[in-house]
Amino acid sequence: MHLVFDKSSLLQSVNIVLKAVPVRTTMPILECILIDATLDQIKFTTNDTELAIETIVKGEIVSRGIVAINAKMFSEIIRKLPDSEIVITTDENYQTVITCEQSVFTIAGKSGEDFSYLPAFEKDSFIYLSQFSLKELIQQTIFCTADNDTNKLMTGELFEVKNRMLTVTALDGHRIAIRKINLKEEFGEYKVIVPGKTLSEISKILTGSTESEVRIFFSKNLIAFEFDDTIVVSRLIDGEYFRVEQMITSNFDTIVNVNKKDFLDCIDRSTLLVKEGDKKPIIVNVTENELELKIKSVLGSMNEKLPVKKSGNDLMIGFNPKFLMDALKAIDEENVDFYLLNAKAPCVIKDQEESYIYLILPVNFSSAY
Repeated sequence: MHLVFDKSSLLQSVNIVLKAVPVRTTMPILECILIDATLDQIKFTTNDTELAIETIVKGEIVSRGIVAINAKMFSEIIRKLPDSEIVITTDENYQTVITCEQSVFTIAGKSGEDFSYLPAFEKDSFIYLSQFSLKELIQQTIFCTADNDTNKLMTGELFEVKNRMLTVTALDGHRIAIRKINLKEEFGEYKVIVPGKTLSEISKILTGSTESEVRIFFSKNLIAFEFDDTIVVSRLIDGEYFRVEQMITSNFDTIVNVNKKDFLDCIDRSTLLVKEGDKKPIIVNVTENELELKIKSVLGSMNEKLPVKKSGNDLMIGFNPKFLMDALKAIDEENVDFYLLNAKAPCVIKDQEESYIYLILPVNFSSAY
């Protein structure tokens, strides 16, 4: 095999497929990038058995071939080579030579015979939307997934397609995020749980272009995302997702409208008095046309007031400040509405159309406040 690349396009493709290389594995072949130039295109593939990525790489095929190379070593070599033409050759024993200007690396490759290729998936059932929309949907919900396997369902996000609408839902036991987007046409009905890791990695690869589309294919046990020259295939999480609609009440006694940036900045300032790992709540005291924020820690205390529009009862309630900030950062609007019932009931942040809904459980706070 003899291939010629420009460094920038080669490194870009390597960075894409690295996202499906396992950190730890008992199968050394999975630590590799498969470089396949047996046909008229150069393809890079990685597969950690849960997530697989294949991307087409720009380059010249002088002679065809296939080889599997340790991904970490290969990526580090390419990253540190000069910004110039890179030549990769292999012999019949898969010995691989990487040449760039005066630098020559020789590393041992492996046969691609034992490599797990991209899983086959059906292409009949799919939807499409812009890269911008998918990237936004992921970034505005992914922070509500759980990062441990105590409850596997909480590590994923529910993707539900119905009535020309895609709804993405995430929850971690303390909060819920729901985002909805209208699709361009009528598709079938789908309901799957996608691993949060898969969505996190996809959001890093997506360009966020409004012009480029992503096709999402639904199979029985797999979901596939196809965009640009890349295909990402992931296993789905088995199980019945939580009945989230039953967790969100429509019964509220207090509604507060506040400037999002002012509220976010105020919470951000308050966290200066909280040590990392310290679970000090921020107290929100809602009175007539005023919202008072208070926080108290061993480092000191802060008290700040913001003008608001309020309807309903006065209320004092405590929250994890990070949970409030995460939700506010995900909202693009100038003003936001908070729906409250009492100090022990969840707070709901949503717009009139319910294109976004964020639910946050309150926390207990000392009467010393």
